[in-house]
Amino acid sequence: MFIRKITSGMEKRYWLFTALSPLFMFGEVFMETTIPLVMALLVDVGIKNQDINFVLRHGLLMILMASFSLFSGSMCGRLSSVAAFGFSKNLRKKLFARVQSFSFSDMDKFGTDSLVTRLTTDVTSLQNMYQNLIRTAVRSPIMLIFGTIMATKINARLALIFFIVIPVLAAVLITIIIIVYPRFREMFKKYDKLNQVVQENLIAIRVVKSFVRTDYENQKFDTIADDLQKTQVGAEKIVILNMPVMQLMVYGCITSALWFGGNMVIFGQMKTGELISFISYVTQILMSLMMLSRLFVMFILSRTSLSRIMEILDADNEEEVEGANLPATPPCDNFSIEFRNVFFSYDTKMEHAVLSDINLYIPQGATVGILGGTGSSKSTLVQLIPRLYEVTEGSVLVGGLDVRDWDLTSLRKKIGFVLQKNVLFSGTIAENLRWGNENASDEELIEACKASDAHDFVSAFPEGYKTDLGQGGVNLSGGQKQRLCIARALVKKPEILILDDSTSAVDTATDLRIRSALRTTLPGTTKIIIAQRIASVQDADFIVVLENGRINATGTHEELLENSQIYREVWESQMSEN
Repeated sequence: MFIRKITSGMEKRYWLFTALSPLFMFGEVFMETTIPLVMALLVDVGIKNQDINFVLRHGLLMILMASFSLFSGSMCGRLSSVAAFGFSKNLRKKLFARVQSFSFSDMDKFGTDSLVTRLTTDVTSLQNMYQNLIRTAVRSPIMLIFGTIMATKINARLALIFFIVIPVLAAVLITIIIIVYPRFREMFKKYDKLNQVVQENLIAIRVVKSFVRTDYENQKFDTIADDLQKTQVGAEKIVILNMPVMQLMVYGCITSALWFGGNMVIFGQMKTGELISFISYVTQILMSLMMLSRLFVMFILSRTSLSRIMEILDADNEEEVEGANLPATPPCDNFSIEFRNVFFSYDTKMEHAVLSDINLYIPQGATVGILGGTGSSKSTLVQLIPRLYEVTEGSVLVGGLDVRDWDLTSLRKKIGFVLQKNVLFSGTIAENLRWGNENASDEELIEACKASDAHDFVSAFPEGYKTDLGQGGVNLSGGQKQRLCIARALVKKPEILILDDSTSAVDTATDLRIRSALRTTLPGTTKIIIAQRIASVQDADFIVVLENGRINATGTHEELLENSQIYREVWESQMSEN
């Protein structure tokens, strides 16, 4: 089942290379196991009888066989490498697409640092395993079987050496696998932690420098790196026992073969050429066992990686399960919003609910403000509308239809969401704006930027809308980023617009111009504005005051000044500051 999941969608040519690689490997092994027989004939017949023609013919035959073996091995190596890279490309593509379909709760569950490790280190581990499966895992057993048959054919008594050594090696390998697997699993968790520290540091490098915390971050990184090193050493010191045990068995077998085989040659029970061939088969068989042991060690590593990758592919994804058979165009002709007895908890345990007993109706085209202190779950509330999170109890309706009954793509296309954290991507301003609508014209981009009060500063750039923003929009101030993010949502021409504290970095005059433009540009759009400043929402049709995840009060600015103590206190404190 898991093989089908990780290989589905792989291109036909990679499947072809996967199939051809073992065939070429079979040709290489067949030649390598046949050459010692020819060599035995050359020694026991040609050299013994001093038949130069016999020696030349069989010597030439050995050269041809070796050349064919080299060609087959080279083709197998190339085909297996290409097939393995194709496998990893397909798997990374599959994993990335899967991550793109994750809800916010899925992202919270795995964490960005862990997902990065799984898409890089774990996939590379499986890529190496895949290549060895179609190469080493084919070569070693065939070589082992052919070599044992040939060695037994030459001298069955001497071949008993292998039947003593192989069970011992198998017992050692099984013991190593049982002990090491949990240690490697712990090692990959340490990799996740290391990635987390690096990611946080690089994202927040300006904060680190401004607080002069470079030494602290260096020390934190050293601690995590040392912890990872200790875990790696703890796992590897068990794995490396495999090699000396193998070497002991290899040299023990060769020594035994030389001792007992030499005595047989002395007493005429075995020919010299047969002993030379037998030693060749001993080497081939034991090298095959060594390669198999290495394959088992790699299997330990890849087994851990495989389980971590399968966790992503097997994750219960509500978006796919609940939206799989829904119509692309839901049967509704308005975009009102309603919360019915909504409860929400990040861990689905009701005693940890961050939203409780939410009942709220927002008519189509209304402008609603949401206020509340830090931690009152304002952002969480609006993230339930586009199903970035799923409600724990109750239901959220858009256009009278439960959001779980909407096709997810259709739902989110109707919603413009400006998140609390302003995120822009590498590329030009125009390319970022067209995230809202990839087919938007230049005129539509300008119109959206005018509405968000961004057109003037964009036009001031030498290249205007073709200005390259750099990674994450490093060339812009916080207020400029916010206005471009609002413009990006407006380009979408949404039926529902959610602004999550999206004007916090602009001055009050700019905030006023943006709100006035929104009323003119999107008169029929349902607008939800989360803000810290009452001035940003006081003109709304009504305002919702949240406290500790519950609705404390609703009403217009004037009604709340009269009836809500929380709202009145916030208003008075903000007026006194001004």
